[in-house]
Amino acid sequence: MPTVFVAGAGVFGAWISYTLQRAGYQVTLLDPFGVAHSRASSGGESRIIRCGYGADEIYTRMAQRSLALWSDFEIASPRAKLLHRTGALWLTEPGDAHAEASRVVLRKVGVEFEDLSPDELRRRYPQIQVPAQIGAIFERNAGALLARQAVQAVVKEFVRLGGTYRQTALRSPKEESCSADILIYACGPWLGKLFPDILGSRLFITRQEILFFGIPPGDLRFQAPQLPIWLDFGSDRGMYGFPDLEARGFKLACDRHGPPIDPDTEERLVTAETVRQMRAYLGERFPALADAPVVDARVCQYENTSNGDFIIDRHPEFKNVWFAGGGSGHGFKHGPAVADYILNALEGCAPEARFALANKKTTQNRAVV
Repeated sequence: MPTVFVAGAGVFGAWISYTLQRAGYQVTLLDPFGVAHSRASSGGESRIIRCGYGADEIYTRMAQRSLALWSDFEIASPRAKLLHRTGALWLTEPGDAHAEASRVVLRKVGVEFEDLSPDELRRRYPQIQVPAQIGAIFERNAGALLARQAVQAVVKEFVRLGGTYRQTALRSPKEESCSADILIYACGPWLGKLFPDILGSRLFITRQEILFFGIPPGDLRFQAPQLPIWLDFGSDRGMYGFPDLEARGFKLACDRHGPPIDPDTEERLVTAETVRQMRAYLGERFPALADAPVVDARVCQYENTSNGDFIIDRHPEFKNVWFAGGGSGHGFKHGPAVADYILNALEGCAPEARFALANKKTTQNRAVV
């Protein structure tokens, strides 16, 4: 079987390495800073896994496949809990087009969900304060992945299967002197730095700030199962959050893209303005947390293509070199399905046009949510 070098030990690189090693390839995984390190898009505490994607059936099916593979991996892993099935609560306005398209696709592919009327939403989750017309879609089997721990567990299993992991600087194919048959670059926000002529203007690396708020002593309303993952994409602020998982606090984040960031040099300090905006939001949606203290904070980054589609394609000059990226903001959950896609592509399956390099533009207009 061919030998493979995979550059980047985030969720895409970890799952690609693990999947190819299981399939009989001999894989070496490389990362400059360590597995799921603090500068990585895959680092941090938690990520949402959900299947609702509006009309984007391709991502609903990939998420459905990935959820099954994450579940199987967790069962086989010595780490007791990587996947918390809290459910996912989508707060929706009446007539919301994205919500209605999600319902259609979820029914089509067989993902279990229920619609909650405004009255039912308030009865089940009185800790959430919303306008009278707001209802919700509740995706039962969705939840949260423990991000850093999950990636580290996948890499650990990859090594147990005979794979090689090395912490070393990443180089472009022109600089890399390895003898591998195949090179796969899954290094997130560093893709544009390694391939500036090809990807530098087609990837958008943005600063994203995340806060964790302390819950009141003994208050179980902000822990699972009393509170699921929730997404407030019906508002123009794009807020979403997590219940208190593993005593880390109530996590609050915004899906809107921040300013450009250099992942190597950016100071990872949350701004006072972000704290102010998030406190104002808590006072509106979760009034019991309006004065809650900030107990932790993170500055990470998104790494998106022009429209939010993944880029999974060959290098235009080196036919043994592949890119796998563009996943930030929604990609973490899809690690297993992306790895399946790479394996199938290496074995001759037809490519998906949406993932092609040729379809990535140099102006940002994100459509995948």
